[in-house]
Amino acid sequence: MIDVHRLRVLRAVAEHGSFNRAAGALLLTPSAVSQHIAALERTVGHPVAVRSSRGVTLTEPGRLLVEAAESISAELDQVRHAIDRLTAERPRLTVATFTSGRHLLPAALPRFVQAHPEVELTVLESEPEGAAAMVRGGAADLALAYHFDGPPPVRPGERPGLDWVPLMEDPLWLVLPPGHRLADRPSVGLAELASDRWVLGCLRTEAFLRRYAELAGFDLRVAASTTDYFFAQTLVAAGVGVSLVPHVSLSTTGELTVVRIEPPRPARHIGLVLPRRRRPHPPTQALAAALTAAAASTHTSTGERP
Repeated sequence: MIDVHRLRVLRAVAEHGSFNRAAGALLLTPSAVSQHIAALERTVGHPVAVRSSRGVTLTEPGRLLVEAAESISAELDQVRHAIDRLTAERPRLTVATFTSGRHLLPAALPRFVQAHPEVELTVLESEPEGAAAMVRGGAADLALAYHFDGPPPVRPGERPGLDWVPLMEDPLWLVLPPGHRLADRPSVGLAELASDRWVLGCLRTEAFLRRYAELAGFDLRVAASTTDYFFAQTLVAAGVGVSLVPHVSLSTTGELTVVRIEPPRPARHIGLVLPRRRRPHPPTQALAAALTAAAASTHTSTGERP
């Protein structure tokens, strides 16, 4: 039988690329790390790590064992958090969400609270990659996340077991300050804004804009960068620049003009990150269902001009 502690040691060796650095992280001696790896190799009957002057390289069996170690570690973390929930006075549910995604929650929570009034809910803000890691490790029961044109935060078949459940497309709109020369247009091509300054509400939006500007042959002029679409819109209202803002993050203020972007129109793809559980967890399932219904309701209006 493979010893779980030895898998943990191998995982540390893979993470740090050195027996000595792994020993320091695990509070062991380098000799103890070597002995654990040698014992693991005797158990599986194959070398798992090759030492050289440039560090440690895992063999193919070693890489498979590290993947297994990550899965086992994540499952043990989930079990520990499940035990904490069982022993708590009130059942608890933790959801991780990106900043603007928190505005889907108010539409979902009345349905959830009505079905589970006894559940104590905690909401944590995190970007998609961090939120997926929180679900993987058991620190969150589910997460709202998104991606643009790249892969989702959770890829099919990824280990340890997480699922990506698509909820909705969240198209980006052009937000213009009062009196902008293009404010009366039904739609605008981004190339028409080559001379404008931009207010950025997200680093991923900046990546799209820079790619588009390069293809269109102009230099992107950034006036201000933020990590909050709502703050970005206050800067647009003040005349600092123009911005791209996802539908669910649009402000309700009447000071701004919102215009459709001509193709290629960027969009965020919003979804849920859920752990694969051996046993159903009714509060998680109920909140996931409520968020799915809220997203469906929001999705019906995302193609219309706000």
